[in-house]
Amino acid sequence: MKAKHSGPSGAFIGASWLALFIGTLTYSIGLWNATMALNEKGYYFTLLLYGLFAAISLQKSVRDKLEDIPVTGLYFGICWISIAAALLLLAAGLWNATLTSSEKGFYAMSYLLSLFASVAVQKNVRDLALFKPEFAETETTDLSAFK
Repeated sequence: MKAKHSGPSGAFIGASWLALFIGTLTYSIGLWNATMALNEKGYYFTLLLYGLFAAISLQKSVRDKLEDIPVTGLYFGICWISIAAALLLLAAGLWNATLTSSEKGFYAMSYLLSLFASVAVQKNVRDLALFKPEFAETETTDLSAFK
């Protein structure tokens, strides 16, 4: 018997959004309360925004390739470089920061939680669009609306 796919469950959608909210909020609160200079706070906040964008963009590009939606090699490469750069810049910043080990761990873990959750949220958004009734009724495989 063939299993019927109905998209992501409400629990997974909620958990993904909650993880994204918790990760970004705790990272931001940590920066707000930190005793570092304002330019350092700006550096770490910019890394969060850059990392979130890079993770979402990479997830979308990988998914597009799996679904035979054209993705240029240049853009795909830039996505990988961007996520690697965001992680390396965070690691270098934390390595050289005058923070305690527990603070460094806090920033690293809340950052990684945020990136993972952003990928899960993006996946859910895309899956929900695919499983809407108006898409299920059509027999076309035109996915140009998802580009």
